[in-house]
Amino acid sequence: MAANNKRAQRVMPVTLVVGGDAYLNELNARNVREKVQKSAPDAEIIELDASTADQYAFDEAVGPSLFGDGTIVIINNLQQADESLVDAIENFCKQAQNSENSENNFVDSSATWVIARHEGGLKGKSIITRLTKAGANTITVPDLKKDDAKLNFVMSIFERHNRSVEPQAAQRLVSVLGSKTGELAALCSQLCFDYDDNPITLDIVDRYLIADPQVTGFFVADKAVAGHAGSAVLAARTAIAQGVDAIALIGALAAKVRVIALAMAIRNGTISSAEAKVNPWALKMAMRQLAGWNSAGVSKCLQSLAWADEQCKGGSSDANYALEKCIMLIASRGN
Repeated sequence: MAANNKRAQRVMPVTLVVGGDAYLNELNARNVREKVQKSAPDAEIIELDASTADQYAFDEAVGPSLFGDGTIVIINNLQQADESLVDAIENFCKQAQNSENSENNFVDSSATWVIARHEGGLKGKSIITRLTKAGANTITVPDLKKDDAKLNFVMSIFERHNRSVEPQAAQRLVSVLGSKTGELAALCSQLCFDYDDNPITLDIVDRYLIADPQVTGFFVADKAVAGHAGSAVLAARTAIAQGVDAIALIGALAAKVRVIALAMAIRNGTISSAEAKVNPWALKMAMRQLAGWNSAGVSKCLQSLAWADEQCKGGSSDANYALEKCIMLIASRGN
């Protein structure tokens, strides 16, 4: 085989995938593996858990393969590796460096690729330093803790599908599934598969996820704040008929009104945008919806929502009535 297909299209013998969002960490490791497999489709795949594997398990894994295309060794939880295992990986890195092919700068004699995943943080940080110095390639994975990072992630998924998404639609996706990166990525891809529209709009996202109580809540809240009382009440009734709890809708309404309150405070100079600690897109939308609102109206709506929340938690038979009363009040800006 021609230098193992140029070392599987120039994948380094040892790649460290470090830190970041857990889903993105796994995705990056998978991308490296698939890049190798494109040129070495019959490579044997061996998975090791560094929390339990020792140097002997590693040495056996990277030893001569029974398969012609070599071996891909995937090591999970590298941060938990003991000293002997780190020594073994370090020695493998150094041997790979010493065996560099003069033509492509990649070892081709072993036909073995090691992909090690490290969750980041301080634990096991010295392992990364040692292996990098020994010649390992390092991929540093970003985290998705901030909303802006999550929005950029959503945008990037649509871009990979040669598609685009409206900012408000992207914000809705982040609001609903921002804490579940894998599900968020899958949903974005599914939207591209199911709809030819470009860009994907907020209406498409809401229609696609209408059965989800969080999404339904956002839809109801948007209609109510926009002053469309009838549409909001109808959507709420439909959601409840489908099994959505009234308290989920009340929670979405309360969240929306609180953002309105913060937007008013920023407009009045009471607080700064930074002090509000609200997602920029949500704040921008609220700023556009301030017409007709005043402090008394916001206060009245929040008090009504607190009362409705008590009705729901107390198992009152008037919970749906309380919900609709809140919707009507919000639609009239608390007047």
